[in-house]
Amino acid sequence: MSFSVIVLAAGQGTRMGSSRPKVLQLLAGKPLLHHVLAACRIIVPQQTIVVCGYKGELVQQSCKAFVVDWVWQSEQRGTGHAVQTAYPDLSYVDQVLVLYGDVPLVTGATLKQLLAATPVNAVGILTANLANPTGLGRIIRDAQNNVVAIVEQKDATEQQRLIKEINTGIYVLPYKYLAAWLANLQAHNQQKEYYLTDIIAMAVDAGVPVLAHQVDNLLEVAGVNSQQQLSELERSYQMSHANELMTLGVKIYDPARLDIRGVVTVGSDVEIDINVILEGDVVLGDNVIIGPNVTIKNSVLGAGTIVHANSFIDGLDAASDCQIGPFARIRPGTKLNTKSKIGNFVEIKNAIIDEQSKINHLSYIGDAEVGKRVNIGAGVITCNYDGANKHKTIIEDDVFVGSNCELVAPVTVGKGATLAAGTTLVKDAPAGALTLTKKVIEIITSWKRPVKQVVAQKEEI
Repeated sequence: MSFSVIVLAAGQGTRMGSSRPKVLQLLAGKPLLHHVLAACRIIVPQQTIVVCGYKGELVQQSCKAFVVDWVWQSEQRGTGHAVQTAYPDLSYVDQVLVLYGDVPLVTGATLKQLLAATPVNAVGILTANLANPTGLGRIIRDAQNNVVAIVEQKDATEQQRLIKEINTGIYVLPYKYLAAWLANLQAHNQQKEYYLTDIIAMAVDAGVPVLAHQVDNLLEVAGVNSQQQLSELERSYQMSHANELMTLGVKIYDPARLDIRGVVTVGSDVEIDINVILEGDVVLGDNVIIGPNVTIKNSVLGAGTIVHANSFIDGLDAASDCQIGPFARIRPGTKLNTKSKIGNFVEIKNAIIDEQSKINHLSYIGDAEVGKRVNIGAGVITCNYDGANKHKTIIEDDVFVGSNCELVAPVTVGKGATLAAGTTLVKDAPAGALTLTKKVIEIITSWKRPVKQVVAQKEEI
């Protein structure tokens, strides 16, 4: 069976208290709408239509990575009106799946199950059982357990309000009936809006089966209408992912202080301390230890690697048994080979650091190739940028670079060479030799250290 998806994403979300469209509020580092569109990718619809409205240009710009058709709803008059707006742009299909840009955590697996459970000539509803369903529409069933209606909280009887099964608003609708049902929607309510829930009564009256598919994970159907709800959903999302990692054997010092904003792959006996952020695609090998207050983004850390406190890592490919930090910054394009060490207040960018090399203190190494068993002292920098272009520094195996050296690229330091402290290297240093910048020390014995002048204050009369 063929199907298309309509994602309703036109609302402003005034209760968010933000000028940003609600569907662009961030959850786990991504806009709410991106989560929904990622789930759509998994189920591979024939067509995905996003209904946008408030600041729709921003919404469209944020979704360039997704293949969608855009429909404008200039006036927001309810869920039924949004689907009416999208219907003319639908290609012919068997079924239409309706999703919401502010219900971000529904999974592709659940949507596949809902579609599979809904015959082509039936209506499918995703429902959930809540301990406290206050404020939500209840699923009404007959004596044969068939769904016959959805009753909103304000219209429900006392008996109906005891029902725990609620309507999530996610539907599978048969395309061949949809045009007529949408045309018959009425705005006879206080809000003067067209509600998609009215279609359920139309389906029942027409003898079209209405089938409910219950979701177990309530996070999947949680909507976002306020910053408080967004914060609660964020913490629930993060806790669920922390629990998944702990199930895999990861030691997490405090699950409430771990943020996962992407996909994390872990080996065995990984340890993660407090206030760690893992963003993008992150791979942590066996026995990796992550210290407190560390951010790791789009990186691979080989087995036995240790990241010490307060380090920021982005775009790193590290082999086994490396050490990083504390207070290190690793920028994209960096590769660390086995047992290399990046120490405190060291910044590395677009550089290869080979086996057993050490950069321990207060250095910047950019656009460089550093060989094996190299020792780089404190305060060393590669001067890789001339104001217009970047240039490479090559440091071969077994080099010793003294403290406070400047390597003005492009330059090569030969194998086994030594650079004396304070050297400014503007040409290649030969292998096995000592290279230094000669400086004349001048001593002035008559010099007097300045004394702070004290201005006398006048005595008040």
